Amino acid sequence: MPVMRNPRSHFKPLAIGAPEPVREIPVTPMRMIHFFDPSNEKLVGRLPEMAAQADILLGNLEDAIPADRKEAARAGLVRAARETDLGGTPLWTRVNSLESPWVLDDLVTLVTEAGDKLDVVMVPKVEGAWDIHYVDRLLAQLEARAGLERPILVHAILETAQGVANVEEIATASPRMQGISLGPADLAASRRMKTTRVGGGHPGYRVVADPDGDAARPSFQQDLWHYTIGRMVDACAAAGIFPFYGPFGDIKDVEGCEAQFRAAYLMGCVGAWSLHPVQIGIAKKVFSPDPEEVAFAKKVLEAIPDGRGVHMIDGKMQDDATWKQSKVMVDLAELLARKDPELAEAYGL
Repeated sequence: MPVMRNPRSHFKPLAIGAPEPVREIPVTPMRMIHFFDPSNEKLVGRLPEMAAQADILLGNLEDAIPADRKEAARAGLVRAARETDLGGTPLWTRVNSLESPWVLDDLVTLVTEAGDKLDVVMVPKVEGAWDIHYVDRLLAQLEARAGLERPILVHAILETAQGVANVEEIATASPRMQGISLGPADLAASRRMKTTRVGGGHPGYRVVADPDGDAARPSFQQDLWHYTIGRMVDACAAAGIFPFYGPFGDIKDVEGCEAQFRAAYLMGCVGAWSLHPVQIGIAKKVFSPDPEEVAFAKKVLEAIPDGRGVHMIDGKMQDDATWKQSKVMVDLAELLARKDPELAEAYGL
């Protein structure tokens, strides 16, 4: 049985003076989490420009930041949070892993010096609810020390076999849980998968059509991550938090990136990571509903205003289940239209 707090105390602050936990996770555009290196002053100088393009900006302190630049990245993120006008675009961070020598200073420094500017802390290599419980209590103590009026949320990265085994408990471990991202590279290593790719498919992972005499047998590449994404999406949906696809490492393979993002979108992910500006555009395209689908969904909602009964619309049967599907589509379109004038026009909103 998973261990969790009594429901009556689930939403009580974990430290005296800490803000009350949120009961509903804020819903904002989340098509991409765009990573930047806070130790790179040139990149930090372009943050206002990035903020105008990306739905979420994330100052990365973990992988891809060398050990000799960890402190510079942390200090750079504090300065960026304090001094940069992001125009309402949420600012996240990915701290170092919980076993690292840097994570404690990451959390203490960021929360006490820039906590009022920070929306979400992304925690790598989460293996179970116990990891979230540790971060949860520590954040509450630091929030109380800093006098913060709103809690900082937590986002877990699913990148170990044990984490996948415990994903349901991770999703419900704290009211701070904002969502979960798939971390395919570390997960592949944890599972001993025989691939060096960062996300995406693999040419060796295929099914073959049945024999047909001497004719060549068609072969089709499969998705290595289908099971894990499906399980992660279910865990997040059940907990009322948000699932994300993680990184797609081959920056030049824009077609492969789009295909992987689209598979994740269709399965229920709300967004993906972008590691390069070109992937921002891909995520915008993929995680924004198609205008024709939105137009049809609006037609369904207008024809069945109470969501009941069976109706035929454009030759297709619609009932309460498809009404719910249409509501998901239109709600997302309305949310994105408020941020993106071009989409607002395309959606007729």
